[in-house]
Amino acid sequence: MDLSVNLPRGLRLKNPIIAASGTFGFGPEYAAYVDLNQLGGISVKGISPKPWRGNPPPRVWETPAGLLNSIGLQNPGLATFIEEDIPFLASVDTAVIANIIGHTVEEYRQVAERLSQEERIDAFEVNISCPNVKEGGISFGHDPRQAFLVTQAVRSVTEKPVMVKVSPNMAEPWVVAQAAVDAGADMISAINTLVGMAIDLKRRRPALGGVTGGLSGPAVKPVALRVVYEIASRVSVPVIGMGGIESAEDVLEFFLAGARAVMVGTVTFQYPERMLSIIEEIPKVWRRYGFQDLPEAVGAAHLDKEGEPG
Repeated sequence: MDLSVNLPRGLRLKNPIIAASGTFGFGPEYAAYVDLNQLGGISVKGISPKPWRGNPPPRVWETPAGLLNSIGLQNPGLATFIEEDIPFLASVDTAVIANIIGHTVEEYRQVAERLSQEERIDAFEVNISCPNVKEGGISFGHDPRQAFLVTQAVRSVTEKPVMVKVSPNMAEPWVVAQAAVDAGADMISAINTLVGMAIDLKRRRPALGGVTGGLSGPAVKPVALRVVYEIASRVSVPVIGMGGIESAEDVLEFFLAGARAVMVGTVTFQYPERMLSIIEEIPKVWRRYGFQDLPEAVGAAHLDKEGEPG
């Protein structure tokens, strides 16, 4: 089975499995455990113009069927990424997606403009879950207008493919997705983490130093499938799905919901090699459920207005 995936602006994945941003570092961290050349792509950890220190510890807390993290998007900044990480990524034969973050529209634009000059960067994933400090701290991802403006700024400085990562922490994530598409996004990735918290009973305090954190892992998969299904039903661009994926069967569910590729994250903390086994299992799982190629499954679970397969 041909596992390759062709996406807008010439972005080609050798298979539909991308290492998700935030769980895979910049690549070297997992190179001893995973043959990175076998992956469809790597979405690196979020990159800001200057280093971000992140949140105070504790930063992670295991939950039933999931993981809460309050890393706070800590990263070494744009200059360090270019100097230390891009040379390593240049040796890897897979698509490299730069996840970019910022506290203002200008910061997003600045990172995208500089990284557009780097041949090794194949695409951008715009993380709009950051607070816009010039707008009173409102998240870019919670306001369609803000999502439009930051996507527009990134689009204005690059010809590389741009995907926008949508948050599930609102009533209608598809509205923000559509705003991003209207501003020039080539793809949508969904979902980012769900906001949650845990209590440390022994300390009688919030378990995380940042009080709340992002919930990921199998517990969020039903929400992720719903958001992917809704967005894929409404926007005209490809959707990259993520949220609790641990098996080839999970990947097929996301394809049936409308995704054309997926990102795998939290499971790799425990099983770094899991992505490779998923890639190996995809042809068997597809054929088991009656599909002969990848595209045949995309959106196959969608129903028309009468409740029939659409």
